[in-house]
Amino acid sequence: MTAVAQRRTAADRSEPSEEEPRPRRRWAVPTLVGFGLAAVLALGVLVSASNGAFAITLGDILSSIGHRIGLGGAPVEGTGESVLWNIRFPRVVLGVLVGGCLACAGALMQGMFGNPLAEPGVIGVSSGAAVGAVAAIAFGLTFAGNWTIPLCAFVAGLFTVSVVYLLSRSGGRTEVVTLVLTGVAVNGLAGALIGIFIFYADNDEITAITFWQMGSLSQATWPKILAVAPLAALGLFAAPAFARRLDLLALGERPARHLGVDVERMRLQLVVIVALLTAAAVAVSGVVGFIGLVVPHLIRMATGPGHRTLLPLSTMAGAAAIVWADLASRTIAAPAEIPLGILTALVGSPFFFWLLRRTRRRQGGWA
Repeated sequence: MTAVAQRRTAADRSEPSEEEPRPRRRWAVPTLVGFGLAAVLALGVLVSASNGAFAITLGDILSSIGHRIGLGGAPVEGTGESVLWNIRFPRVVLGVLVGGCLACAGALMQGMFGNPLAEPGVIGVSSGAAVGAVAAIAFGLTFAGNWTIPLCAFVAGLFTVSVVYLLSRSGGRTEVVTLVLTGVAVNGLAGALIGIFIFYADNDEITAITFWQMGSLSQATWPKILAVAPLAALGLFAAPAFARRLDLLALGERPARHLGVDVERMRLQLVVIVALLTAAAVAVSGVVGFIGLVVPHLIRMATGPGHRTLLPLSTMAGAAAIVWADLASRTIAAPAEIPLGILTALVGSPFFFWLLRRTRRRQGGWA
């Protein structure tokens, strides 16, 4: 072998080819997106906490936070301290939990079914959980205290997604079109059940049920947050453990099985986690649609399909999206408040239509 050939061989061994991206480059975009989302979320929290009928400056907010955690500063003068910690911050924290849960659940479902149209609302999980919460309100159930509504929402959501999953399977595999159509049917049934509850409910119960249908963070309180935070935390911390197996499942069910993935067992576990996340969100905010569909797609377009980055970034982006959407819902038509679910549907519906068109164009049809 000549000296020139030896130098070329050494260079080939030491330098990665152009087709294989360097690890630093591969993680550069997700890292930048992560820092960007963290900044957007932090800014949204501060701006949302400062805006409202009682204006509070950002300086007063930071000073009050420092005072509370023992780093100096001073509380907000007058009633501002109470407004900040009993009204604004509970609403912001609830928005972070709801957005993170819905976006993470959407990312899990899309990976679990290999279906870009899968989302807790599209296949009926949100509406099923809402039926459980509305039933608890209509029948005045209080058997578990503050946990009653979240527990009923979780059981109903788990039952709903189980029914959709079983009905959409044929020949040992999940059919995409059947999955979506079954979800449409379940959404219709859930709407009918909610209508029955409204028919027999009194005025106070009708007001509460309407809240679940349109979605809102206006009834945020610390006890409600503490009631659903364990459910949300359990689901959010469990989700990243499935990242590698979801990446293998993207290769197809048969290759995933050959690589050691128990597909059916994993899907059943993910069904429980998705129901957990969705129930935690729906139980305190009502039905807020399209977050689980739109946010994971935007993150996937920006950083790629790898679930090691997709799941945490989707969670962060969902939290930021709900915080900013809630700020818009209560400031666009102030002093009136636009229901959060209506606002997310106005934005998410056109995106869903575009996604349908894009998927059909790329696949050359649905057959």
